Amino acid sequence: MNHDNRIYSLPLWRVTQWLVNPGRDVPTEIRMALIGGLFGSLPIFFGGIINTLLVAALITFRHPEPLFLLWLGLELLVCLSRINVLVTARKAALAGRPTPTDLYVVLALLWATSVGYGTFISLISGDWIAATVACLSAASMVGGICVRNFGAPRMSAVMVALSVGPCAMGALFIQEPIFWLVLVQVPLYMTSMSMASYRLNGMLVSTMLAERENERHARQDSLTGLLNRHGLIQALDQAVADARPGRMEFAVLYLDLDGFKAVNDTYGHATGDALLKQVSERLVALMAEGSVAARIGGDEFVLLMRNSLQTEAQEVGDRIVQSVSQPYDLEQEKPVLIGGSVGIALIPRHGADTAAVLHAADRALYLAKSAGKRRAAMAQA
Repeated sequence: MNHDNRIYSLPLWRVTQWLVNPGRDVPTEIRMALIGGLFGSLPIFFGGIINTLLVAALITFRHPEPLFLLWLGLELLVCLSRINVLVTARKAALAGRPTPTDLYVVLALLWATSVGYGTFISLISGDWIAATVACLSAASMVGGICVRNFGAPRMSAVMVALSVGPCAMGALFIQEPIFWLVLVQVPLYMTSMSMASYRLNGMLVSTMLAERENERHARQDSLTGLLNRHGLIQALDQAVADARPGRMEFAVLYLDLDGFKAVNDTYGHATGDALLKQVSERLVALMAEGSVAARIGGDEFVLLMRNSLQTEAQEVGDRIVQSVSQPYDLEQEKPVLIGGSVGIALIPRHGADTAAVLHAADRALYLAKSAGKRRAAMAQA
């Protein structure tokens, strides 16, 4: 997930994309959050590294032979590389730079391979103490792998196979028929743990989709599909934070319909709702890239424009007034006519916070109403 505003990059290589694919129809933002989860759970991460390094070191101390020395060297190289890539990725994510996600995934697979290799050579060594410790270590790692990586169930399944699969392979080289039971146990263990990863992943994705949908409903006006007041406040807060005089400026255009109450009184609320939907469609048609539109009251709308100068904002305000004043086909005997007044405030010129900007736009709307309605007025400095 996204930890401390860190955003981790999706993998670029085809094989790593396949490994971390959480399933079909998962939105990009949820995929990125799941990638962030692979970089989280630091206690499990470091606990696993410390465990495998200690096991490799102790068994190598008992058997200072080339195969075991190779295992210890591989463990040291992979674990130190994983720590280095993890630290680099977390710093890059916090700074908004691309993260080495592909390398991180590959190193995780190499780590599982090292664990499996150590288990295999411990089994064929004939040292049952070393074999027991190595097998227990590999089995214990499976739980951490599944808990830490269930956001990428394919990767989790491959890591489980690489870490405990060699236990079954080693059984073929041992002259102990009773140990052949592992040929049945290990595949069942691998299958059950992999299925658990897939199930946990499905539950997590479903929960995140539900949260995403709830957030959308919390920010969206149910009638028009525009942002509601809550969603607008969030957008304004972000705009105020991003605004820089002369570099990044925003315009807030506050629209209030003239004559809407008469439409409701004459034709009913269903016709009034149809009118509001058409007004929202006309606003959306006037939106430039990076703009957002909101309905914050019965007949009150706000358009937030990015990188907008005073002259441009005034022109858009005039076009809004002209657009909403065109006839509406509401399936009545004749087209319905209303008007609109617009108050304009600029960020950061007319306010350093959301409340001040909205107040400035509201005062500008009052000026437009006082001057005869059906016009756009700029806020006073």
